[in-house]
Parts: sequence; C-alpha cells; structure tokens
Amino acid sequence: MPHVNWLAVVAAALSSFLLGGVWYSALFARAWQAAAGVSDEAMKSANKPMIFGGSFVLYLIQSAVFAMFLGPNPAPALGIGAGFAAGLCWVTAAFGANYLFERRSLKLFLINGGYSTLQFTAIGAILGFWH
Repeated sequence: MPHVNWLAVVAAALSSFLLGGVWYSALFARAWQAAAGVSDEAMKSANKPMIFGGSFVLYLIQSAVFAMFLGPNPAPALGIGAGFAAGLCWVTAAFGANYLFERRSLKLFLINGGYSTLQFTAIGAILGFWH
C-alpha cells in the first residue's frame, strides 16, 4: 500500500470543491450554464446533496490517486508541475477529444479545461507543500 498523507488529500479535495464553487458560480456561472445547456430551472431543481456530496467523493478519489502517483513527500515543484501537466494534458485533453465528437463549444471546453488545469495544479501544490 503506497504511503498517502490523508490530511493533505482531504485538503486537496477541499481545494477542488472550493475552487469549483468560485469557478462555476462567481466567475463563470452564466457562461457555463449557457455553454452546457443547463437552465435556471434545472439548477434550482437539482439534487444538491447528491451533486455536492458526490463531487466531494470524486475529488477525494482524484486527490488520493494523485498522491499515490506523486509518491511520498514529493517536492513542491514536482507537485505543481505534475498537477499542471495532469490538468492540462490529461484531463483537459480528454475533454477536448470528447467535446470534438460531442460537438460541444470551445467556450465550454475552455471553462471546464481551465478549471481542471487549476484544480490539479492546486492538488499538486498542496500535496507537494504538505509534509
């Protein structure tokens, strides 16, 4: 079993949750809703405990597996660099390939890809700095 700093993993997951809250509400709420085709009615009728709880569990999984990928006590530069690369080159590139086939907009790609790039950079930074 790989060594994992579980407090850092929880902090990294919490950073994903908080960044998502700012990214998808304060910064890009209207643009994201329009690009994703999500109406105000759909937002109001959503099962928020399931969405937020499920998202946090997924953030925990992302953060824990990334901690295993980085290994024990990664240098901060490794955490930040690997996080940026994972967010941009793995997650965002995967979105891009899917969005091409799904005929989704460049705007949605940039919003979601931008979030994932910052999210994984933050995860890597937290895992790298937390010793």
